[in-house]
Amino acid sequence: MLVLSLFPGIGLLDRGFEDAGFCVVRGPDLIFGGDIRRFHAPAGRFDGVIGGPPCQDFSKARRSQQTGEGADMLRQFVRVVTEAKPQWWLAENVPGVPDIRIDGYSWQRLDLNASEFGHDQRRLRHVQFGALDGSALRLDRKKSPASNATVLANDNRPLAEIAGLQGLPSDFDIPAFTRGALTRAIGNGVPYGMAYALAQAVLNRTTGVTLCACSCGRPVTGRRIYYDGACRKRAFDRQFKKQLAPKVWS
Repeated sequence: MLVLSLFPGIGLLDRGFEDAGFCVVRGPDLIFGGDIRRFHAPAGRFDGVIGGPPCQDFSKARRSQQTGEGADMLRQFVRVVTEAKPQWWLAENVPGVPDIRIDGYSWQRLDLNASEFGHDQRRLRHVQFGALDGSALRLDRKKSPASNATVLANDNRPLAEIAGLQGLPSDFDIPAFTRGALTRAIGNGVPYGMAYALAQAVLNRTTGVTLCACSCGRPVTGRRIYYDGACRKRAFDRQFKKQLAPKVWS
């Protein structure tokens, strides 16, 4: 299965998909001088498109005004998916990112924590998924206590420590990068365990199981709508925040 990766960075999301059996083709990335605005994908060649558009405009950690770059990169992601016409697409970002909806594709939004996928850190990421056949991702989570704070792009912990927390070898290095650049690249990546779990979920996506209404990806049975009370609260909180928040992007 051939997958196009947009905004690949150092390729943590790509690694998860490659290890699950996908063949990943990396698109342009600013780290290496690429520009997605000049990139056009051939139609019908890729089974899927994955990517993590730059998230700084939507991050709670942002201390400056929005640049508009975040919304533009979301539009570029949608443009490439529309051009490529894959069977499915998957976008990863921070919790504050607007909804991404693409004509002709189903839509699912998942809130995931790194601690649910074997990482000893509290890192919350949001994933959006769409498929032409209406299928959805079902994820098995095994949440465990995390003793480490979230890895950030401006993290000041030793490189070996933040690399390990993200699922990379402790001696991971890109010689051409400064320490600051490498820290940002690692901090902006998807924790490897989460990336691999998402790839497995794409392989095993389902159309015959009822999933929790909070979009956590857990199956529910009988007349249940939510997997548990936390899911019910999450769904109501999300709806409340959505009503209050200004429209950022469409």
